[in-house]
Amino acid sequence: MSELWDVAVVGAGPAGVAAAVAARRAGASVLLLDRAHFPRDKACGDGIADQVLAQLADLGVDVAEVTAGFPALQRIRLTSPGGAVTEGRMGRPVHVIPRQVFDARLVAQAVRLGAELRRYRVRTVDVDRDGVTLDDGAREGGLRARVLIGADGVGSAVRRAIGAPHPAAGQTAIAIRGYATADPLADPPDPASEATQVIVMTRAHWPAYAWSFPIGDGRANVGYGQLLRGEAVSREQLLEGMHRLLPGLGAVQDLRAAHLPLSPGRAPLPDGRVLLVGDALGLVNPLSGEGIMQAVVSGALAGRAAATAADPGRAYRDALHRRLGRHLRDARLLQRLNRWPAVLDAGARASAKDRVVFDDLIEFGLADGGVPLRTVAGTAAQLLFKQG
Repeated sequence: MSELWDVAVVGAGPAGVAAAVAARRAGASVLLLDRAHFPRDKACGDGIADQVLAQLADLGVDVAEVTAGFPALQRIRLTSPGGAVTEGRMGRPVHVIPRQVFDARLVAQAVRLGAELRRYRVRTVDVDRDGVTLDDGAREGGLRARVLIGADGVGSAVRRAIGAPHPAAGQTAIAIRGYATADPLADPPDPASEATQVIVMTRAHWPAYAWSFPIGDGRANVGYGQLLRGEAVSREQLLEGMHRLLPGLGAVQDLRAAHLPLSPGRAPLPDGRVLLVGDALGLVNPLSGEGIMQAVVSGALAGRAAATAADPGRAYRDALHRRLGRHLRDARLLQRLNRWPAVLDAGARASAKDRVVFDDLIEFGLADGGVPLRTVAGTAAQLLFKQG
C-alpha cells in the first residue's frame, strides 16, 4: 500500500523548502523528496538578497542561522554592454552564500519546522481524481499525496511527467560558475573600502555578462552566462567569456555549468493537483539571471495552495498572478528590448545620474519589483540624448 501524505514536494532547493514550510504552517503533512544527499553543490551566483531572507523569515525560517558566517554586502558595480558604469550602495544588502551551504541549511530548517526529508528519485508520476502517486521504480506501491509540488529544477522530472513543454529557443540561458581568490575588481586593497559585487556585460554573444561576487572568506563566486539561441555553446566558450570580462582572474576552482529557464518561457499552470515552482516552472529573471527570489515566492504560494485549496492548481495560479504578475510582464518586455544593447547602456547611464532609477533597477534585478514609469522615462531620455 502506498504511503499517504497531504503534500509531496519533489526537490529540496529554496523553492522546495519554501513550499514544504508553507504547507506545514498551514497544517499539512509534508514529504520533502530529493535525489541528492545534502550538502550538495549547485551552479549559481550564490547571491541571496535581503528580500529573499525576509520571505523566508515570514515562513518561520531562522535566517540568522542560515546566513551565519557570511557578511552582508552593500555595494554593486555594473558595466553595461557599451561600457557605461553605474555603482553605488544598494538599499538592501546581499549575502553571498555558496549553495552547498545555503541549501543544506534551508533543508535543516524545513526538517526543524516539521517536514519529513527523504532521498528519493522520482521515475513516474500518476495523477488521478483523488491524488498523485510517485514511484522510483524500486518500491512496491510508491508514495501517494493529495497534491504534488514539482520543485526539482530546470531538468524537472515532474514537469516532464505531466507533459509540460520545454522552453523554446531563446528562452533559456547557460552559465558557468566557479570559485576564485577574491577578484581585486570586487575587493579593493584598501581595508576601509567595501567589498563590491561586480557585473560586466558585453556586446559579444549578447545578452551576456560575467560576474564576481565576494563571499567574505577570501574567495569570490565568479562566472559567465549568455542566452542560448539554438546553437551549442561549449565549456571553452563560456570560460573564455569569463576570463575576457574578468581580466587577471587567475585559477578558478569547482567549475559547474547549468541552464537557466527564463520566465518568458515558463510552463503553463493548469488546474489540478500538480504544481510547478521555481526553475521547474521557469521563473528566472531574463535581465539578471536571478531566480532564488522567484523560487521562494512561488514555493510559498504553492505550499499554501496545496495545503488549503480545493483546487490547488487554480488557487496557486491566481496567487502567483497577483504576486508576480507585474514582475513577469515587465520581464517579458525587457527581454524583448534587450535585443538592443543600447537600451541597457541607457539604463546604466540613467541609474548613474538618478538614485531612484538605480534603486528601481536593483529591485527588479534582485527581487520581484516591476519597472516604474520614472525608470522608463529616465532610460528613454538617456537613449534619446545619446542618439542625438
